[in-house]
Amino acid sequence: MSTSSALKNGLKTRHLAMISIAGVIGGGLFIGSGPVIYHAGPAAILAYGAGGILVMLIMRMLGEMAIAHPDSGSFSTYADIAIGRWAGFSIGWLYWYFWALLMGWEAYVAGQILNNWFPLIPIWGYMLAVTIALAIINLMDVKNYGEFEFWFALIKVVAIALFLIVGSLAIMHLWPWGLPGAKGWSHLSNQGFMPNGIASVVIALLGVMFAYIGAEIVTVAAAESIHPAIEIRKATKSVVWRIILFYVGSIFITVCLIPYNDPRLNDPTWGTYSVVLTSLGIPQARHIVNFVVLTSVLSCFNSALYTCSRILYSLAKRGDAHRIMAYTSNNGSPQISVFISCIFTLFAVYLTASARMNIYDVLLTATGTIALYVYLAISFSQLFMRKKLERQGQILTFKMWCFPWLTYIVIGLIIASIIIMIIDGTYKHEVIYTSMLAAIILIMGILAQTFKFGRNTGKAE
Repeated sequence: MSTSSALKNGLKTRHLAMISIAGVIGGGLFIGSGPVIYHAGPAAILAYGAGGILVMLIMRMLGEMAIAHPDSGSFSTYADIAIGRWAGFSIGWLYWYFWALLMGWEAYVAGQILNNWFPLIPIWGYMLAVTIALAIINLMDVKNYGEFEFWFALIKVVAIALFLIVGSLAIMHLWPWGLPGAKGWSHLSNQGFMPNGIASVVIALLGVMFAYIGAEIVTVAAAESIHPAIEIRKATKSVVWRIILFYVGSIFITVCLIPYNDPRLNDPTWGTYSVVLTSLGIPQARHIVNFVVLTSVLSCFNSALYTCSRILYSLAKRGDAHRIMAYTSNNGSPQISVFISCIFTLFAVYLTASARMNIYDVLLTATGTIALYVYLAISFSQLFMRKKLERQGQILTFKMWCFPWLTYIVIGLIIASIIIMIIDGTYKHEVIYTSMLAAIILIMGILAQTFKFGRNTGKAE
C-alpha cells in the first residue's frame, strides 16, 4: 500500500462521456417512470422537464466550482471550503450513505433478474457474485472502472435510441405491428393531459428528482482525468440535452402510445419500456428490457462503488474519516474505501439469504430525499464560494447564470419542495427519516469542527 495516498489520472474522454450519460440513466427511467405516469398522467412530461431544468442549474453551479477546483470529493469538498467543515463532513457522509445503501438494492434487483433466468442459484448467491466482481473492478486501475462503465452505458444508450426510433415510427403510424391503440398520439389528450390536477404533477416532480441523482458523479470522476476542467465543462453542458432526449423523449412516446392508467405502468414487475414494447408487438420484450435493466443496475452499482470509495478517500484526506481510508494501492485505487463501501451490500446479501430483506426497505426510506439535500448543499456552496473566489481575485472561466438571483431561486424551490412533501404526506416518511439521519450526521460534523477531531490527520484540498 502506498502512503502517498494519491489517485491516478487514468480516465479518458470517452470514459467520462459515458460516465456522464450513465449517471443520468438509471432504473428510474426503465422502471420507476411507470408509476409517475400512472399517477400524474401525460403531464408527467412536465415533471420530468422541470426536474431536468433544475438539474441543469445544479450542474451549472457544480461545474463552476469543479472547474475552479477539481477534486475527487466534489461538492463535499466545496461545502467544506465555502461553508465550513461541518457542512463538508455532513453532506459527504450523507451522500456516501445514500450510494452505499443503494448498492445493496441494485445487487438485489440484479439477483432477482438473474434468478428468474437461471433459478438454480439463489438470489443471494447472485448478489454476492455481483458484489465480488464489481469490487474487483474497482480495486484495479481506475481505467478499468471507466472501461466497464463505458460498455454498460453504451448498452443503455443503444437501447434507448432503439426505443425512441421504434416509438417515433409508431406515433407516425409507420410501425406495422402491435395493438391497434398503440399508434399515433391520441392517448396524449383523450383522457385529459392533466387528469389528476396540478398537485399530482408537483408530487411527481418530487419523485422525479430521485431518478436524476447521479448526474453529479462525473465531477467526481473528472478529477481522475488528464484534463479535469475541460472534461467537467463538456459534461456540464451536455447533461441538459441528454435529460431532454432520454427522459422527456421516452416519457413523451410512452404517454402517446399507452393509456396513462394502464395498470401495468404501476406494476414494478413490468416497467415502462416493457409495457410499451409489448404493446408494439416486440417478442420477448420483457426479457429484452430485463437485460437492459440488468446492465443498468450493474452500471449503477459500479458507479456507486466508485463514488463511495472516492468520497471516503476525500473525507479521509480532510481528516473527516479515518486516515486508513485515504491509503491507495500501487495502481492508485483507494482499496480500503472500496472494501468499507461494500458493507451495506453484504448486509443486504445476509438479509436476502435469511428472508428478511424487508428490513433493508426501512433503511432505504432514509434515502428518499437525499437528492434534495445534496442539491441544497451544492447551491449554498456555490453561493458562498463564488463570493470567496471573487474576493481572492480568481478569474472564473465557467459561471452560473444570473448570479446570485438564479441561485437564490433554486434554493427557494428546493426548500419549498421539502415543505410541500411534508404537507402533502406522499413522501412524508422519506422526508422525516432522511432529515433525522441528516440531523445525526450534522451534529457529528459540528462536534468534529468544534473539537477539531481528526483534522490534524489531513487537510482540505
